[in-house]
Amino acid sequence: MDSDILTTLKILIIGESGVGKSSLLLRFTEDNFDPEQTLTIGVDFKTKRLNINGDTVKLAIWDTAGQERFRTLTPSYYRDAQGAILVYDVCNRMTFVKLENWLSELEMYSTKSNIIKMIIGNKIDREEREVSRDEGVIFARKHQTLFVETSAKTKDGVQCAFEELVEKIIQTPDLWDSYSPQNNVHVGLKDHPEDSSCSGYCDLL
Repeated sequence: MDSDILTTLKILIIGESGVGKSSLLLRFTEDNFDPEQTLTIGVDFKTKRLNINGDTVKLAIWDTAGQERFRTLTPSYYRDAQGAILVYDVCNRMTFVKLENWLSELEMYSTKSNIIKMIIGNKIDREEREVSRDEGVIFARKHQTLFVETSAKTKDGVQCAFEELVEKIIQTPDLWDSYSPQNNVHVGLKDHPEDSSCSGYCDLL
């Protein structure tokens, strides 16, 4: 029964091929990690219920292939999304550089001007890092997005990332139909207790 659901949100996961988008989705929705995860062909789609401040929210999460040949899917993929997660691999600088392109595409095709964006630096479990956390924070600040570093393998930061994104969406009045004024709470670092599960991973910018 969906009668207890506050709202259903469409969340996108975008970024270059091989950065771990599908692994993040699998870890969040099924708490599983497949080291042999195959590249997504076209679009994958999963749903997940999440409890945010006592309310149940249903997430429809879309994971797309990062390869150019699947870009024909783009317009319908972006339509009506309330949140977007842009993923890069902290061990591959080019995937970080390409975030500018993904942000431009999001700007071009998103049908909601105030869509909530989050930058995720994935694969922090690996030692051969090419992009520092500070670089990620600076980039996210520049583009006014949320920022989290994660590891789909160890699950560090993954739950936090989705929770923070959804909380920010719920607190943005125009993004979902069932919004009520009392939910209009500003999100900021001061709103989160120091013992939050996001400690060490999340920056709310």
